[in-house]
Amino acid sequence: MGRFNSVKNYSSNTGSYKANSVAAAVLVSLLGSVPAAFADDIEHMLVLGRAGEDALNMAADVTVIDAADIAQSGVTNVTEALRNISGIQVSDNNTNAVFAMRGFSSGQAANNTLILVDGRRLNNIDIAAPSLNAIPLNMIERVEILNGSAGVLYGDQAVGGVINIITRVPGRDGGSLSVSGGSFDTGEAKGDLAGQFAGNWHYYLSGNYKKSDNYRDNNASETGAVLGRLGYRDDTTDFYVETSYYDNYVETPGGLTASEYAADPRQSNPTFANDYQHDVTKAARAGVSQQINDNWLLSADANYSDTQVTSVSWGWPGRNDRNQFMFSPKAVATYPTSAGDLSIVMGADISRGESEFDFGRSNTQTQLSGYVQATVPLTAELSYVVGGRYADVKDDLTDASVFPQGTELNQDAKAFELGLNYQFNDANKFYLRAEDNFRFAKVDEQAYTPPSVVGLKPQTGRSYEAGWRYSDNKLQSWINLYRLELEDEIIFDPTAQKPEGGSFNGANINAEASRRHGLGLGLDWQVLSALQLGGELQFVDAEFTEGANKGKQLSWVARESGRIYASWDINDQWQLYSDVAYTGKRYEEGDNANIAPELASYTLVNMALNYRVSDWQASVRVDNLLDKDYVSAAYYAESFPGYEPAKYYVGNGRNIRLTLSYSF
Repeated sequence: MGRFNSVKNYSSNTGSYKANSVAAAVLVSLLGSVPAAFADDIEHMLVLGRAGEDALNMAADVTVIDAADIAQSGVTNVTEALRNISGIQVSDNNTNAVFAMRGFSSGQAANNTLILVDGRRLNNIDIAAPSLNAIPLNMIERVEILNGSAGVLYGDQAVGGVINIITRVPGRDGGSLSVSGGSFDTGEAKGDLAGQFAGNWHYYLSGNYKKSDNYRDNNASETGAVLGRLGYRDDTTDFYVETSYYDNYVETPGGLTASEYAADPRQSNPTFANDYQHDVTKAARAGVSQQINDNWLLSADANYSDTQVTSVSWGWPGRNDRNQFMFSPKAVATYPTSAGDLSIVMGADISRGESEFDFGRSNTQTQLSGYVQATVPLTAELSYVVGGRYADVKDDLTDASVFPQGTELNQDAKAFELGLNYQFNDANKFYLRAEDNFRFAKVDEQAYTPPSVVGLKPQTGRSYEAGWRYSDNKLQSWINLYRLELEDEIIFDPTAQKPEGGSFNGANINAEASRRHGLGLGLDWQVLSALQLGGELQFVDAEFTEGANKGKQLSWVARESGRIYASWDINDQWQLYSDVAYTGKRYEEGDNANIAPELASYTLVNMALNYRVSDWQASVRVDNLLDKDYVSAAYYAESFPGYEPAKYYVGNGRNIRLTLSYSF
């Protein structure tokens, strides 16, 4: 039975991630590359880093959660797998979770954290957060988390970090079946099947169905997803086509007032008694890579997604239709030198998205961008990375209330990076890094600005960071320091003058400058052959540096967070895992002047017990073991005489899940 390593933090690549082909490693290190390039090597590579034997190619802080980690932790969805990473702060309005990295509020998180599946962007062109419920755990090979800006390789929205979910590319015939059930009348079934035929052809099929009443009243959900992939692979060519379908229905219970939360956190707001949200997404992808010779690798992929969202909110029915097309060609060159391999990657990202609302808003956004990055070895121990990206965006906006005649906006942004990687010896590694970042306003942000503003400026910034890592057979430790500075940060300001014809108060604005300082610490220790202990701590100081709120803390950012974890192999069949996660105090979302008292900190205890024999595995997972009441999302609103605002959303209480799995 494999040991649960919780998470693996790669401040730089380690020798355990080896590649038989450096060119292949460079290709898969680019988001948007084919998901199965040279699959014999893929289990050894970091998609978010340059993996290669004795190479230190990425000056960044990378965390990896692989399929074995997920299985042995007992978590049952991607949200729970990410919730326990101390560098990620989660906001959950009981409809969809949002993930913030590097000190962003929940309202900004969906636009400043880039989320991908095999390189395909899940972020929407409007402000709706990407739904990770669309990716069941049985489809996932691993999750790679890049902590920090990545404006050169990934462009728009890669400000606080990048989360890339790598789906399975099975290397053998077989499959698995899994059923689970537990608290709140939850039931789930999952299955997948993989095989090879006609020599070099292979297929993969996966599906899941889940139904639950969930923790709160009027919060029942029903989710299903299927995925099919067909591919061809030989020594120099890799080709695939893929299609997927996702359907999610969830009742939305609304926020609670402080008194309602104190009386019964599970109740729903009666105003939202009939509210719901129903998302249906269809997606298709295709990609090809070709090894031209020993030095050059060419690749391209294209993907298209179409989503329909129907809902009832505050008793009013609504519909949003969105689609997005992306095309990403790339060329990678690798040349050996006396100091190591010199690699150059150049590529383009071309996208067009449409978002149409039934209340008269119809928007289109087109992006064209190109980038180049070089990794240059100076000695066997020392290398540097340099690169740049240019991006151009065009918005066509029509809004029945604000822009009835329509308007067109054209904007651009640039990003540059410089990184230094130094490997002292086999155990110690150090890096320095400076990188620009940017994000363009979403189409519905551009459509709701103060009367004097026609077009929000792109948000721009720069990240500086340094990191060190020690690693041997039994002990891994790491430290990361960063400073993130932003200009023209795009936020919604509830006190701003609403647009002419606007239906509610407030507007989207370019805010005052802000900066975030942070420190991350981690330790993973194999105490005994059967016992592993570890922990992480994150400290964030995020505040406004200009304007009326200068010196005030950014809202919904906990200054401290962390966790400790332990894994114990009781014997060859039984394994026990537990973690304790802490989230510090923070101000309510939108409380930029820090007027209201901070929300209380909280600590969650989770446990899992696993049993495995032959091809069978059983697991029981308990989330929030101590049944702690805590606020999972809160939105600042001023109180008026006789009026108490409903602004609190509730985190789940104790949740027990039993899972039985069979592999064949």
